[in-house]
Amino acid sequence: MKIEQIYTGCLAQGAYYLVSKGEAVIIDPLRETTPYLQRLETDQVQLKYILETHFHADFVSGHVDLSKATGAPIVYGPNAHPNFDFYAAKDEEVLTFGVCSIKVLHTPGHTMESTCYLLIDENGKETALFSGDTLFIGDVGRPDLAQKAASMTQEELAGTLFDSLRNKVMPLSDNITVYPAHGAGSACGKNMSKETFDTLGNQKNTNYALRADMTREEFIREVTDGLLPPPAYFGQNVAMNKLGYTPFNEVMTSGLTPLDTPAFQSMDEDVLLLDTRPAAEFAQGFIPGSIFIGLDGQFAPWVGALIPSVTQKIVLITSIGKEEEAVQRLARVGYDKVVGFLDGGFAAWKGAVDRIDRMEAEEVAKGLAAEEMLIDVRKPGEYDADHLTEVPNIPLDFINERMGDFPRDASIVLHCAGGYRSMIAASILKARGYQKVKDVIGGYSALSKTDLPKMSTVCSKGLI
Repeated sequence: MKIEQIYTGCLAQGAYYLVSKGEAVIIDPLRETTPYLQRLETDQVQLKYILETHFHADFVSGHVDLSKATGAPIVYGPNAHPNFDFYAAKDEEVLTFGVCSIKVLHTPGHTMESTCYLLIDENGKETALFSGDTLFIGDVGRPDLAQKAASMTQEELAGTLFDSLRNKVMPLSDNITVYPAHGAGSACGKNMSKETFDTLGNQKNTNYALRADMTREEFIREVTDGLLPPPAYFGQNVAMNKLGYTPFNEVMTSGLTPLDTPAFQSMDEDVLLLDTRPAAEFAQGFIPGSIFIGLDGQFAPWVGALIPSVTQKIVLITSIGKEEEAVQRLARVGYDKVVGFLDGGFAAWKGAVDRIDRMEAEEVAKGLAAEEMLIDVRKPGEYDADHLTEVPNIPLDFINERMGDFPRDASIVLHCAGGYRSMIAASILKARGYQKVKDVIGGYSALSKTDLPKMSTVCSKGLI
């Protein structure tokens, strides 16, 4: 038996490839199917099942394309009603592949169709739990993403999740390995570990949501406390995963159309110019009106958080040779309307150029000009843990909604943790007509080493 975790850092997402005696199972595949098809060919095995733990919100799964390419059925647990052919597995039904089997455990709560898959090896031993978004390492799935679809409040969904965990997951052996669908960095939970798997026994001892003495009411309160609004694209990705989508190869072909400067200059106003180069390169020169979200950071999640609609038309400015990667990573989160890229990269641009001034942390420490305001764009949890005194927090997630806080002639200096997010914020402000915008090189990691006064907000239970 073979278990391979295929982890994608940008999305903090784990897909799984299982093999036993000539047959394979793939769980929660990413949208591009080529890596899975290559594994099947290399191992000379037949794909028997494509298992989906639920309708994913933060990425578009490759289940539809993979099923068409291999003929393998797409399997969901109870309560799933997608708009394509699939196999509806019953709770506690056993599926076999090779000399192993998988037991279907319906675990509603994160969503009502959420299902875990329990792997049983050739000796009949329960070995691993592929827990989807029901159970993470250090956390559980947020219960607010399926409220409209389930016609339930987040509190009702949280209560359902409590029951699923106590009745279906926690009675399993402590020696079972838990393989979740996500790790730290995903917006599908709030307290996930950087570890991508663990034993169930260790999770019972360390995961706040699995405390043995926890009441249902305590669970509901703690799981729903501090949830930030989900990114706007989540619901749109759910719809794509449920209804189907444009084949991945067609999306790639359309997105990899080279465009010259005249073609860029003739673009409609509703086309978004997205620059994915490193932050330092973008700052030195960019096409006026373009938005920066660099490929070298959490690219796809920030695209999803800041570009409200997956149907937004996009043209790309990338580093040479990075065009395909950019189109692929956009397609992973459903942004299929890439109409092309600047042929030859930014060096080939023959139009007007804008730039963003940058400051060293020591310059900030020596004192800003009287009219300049310093703003921290990190997440609230980061800010509460440690921040510069009297510096306000406007998280990047909400920069579009909060731009009205700034007068158009304001002189704004932005910082995040290291410089990636503050450059995104600076580009958005620039594109909206704010001309006096600067970015702090190295972000808070550099500012914290200066003599600027700092403070943290803590309570008896730890960080707020």
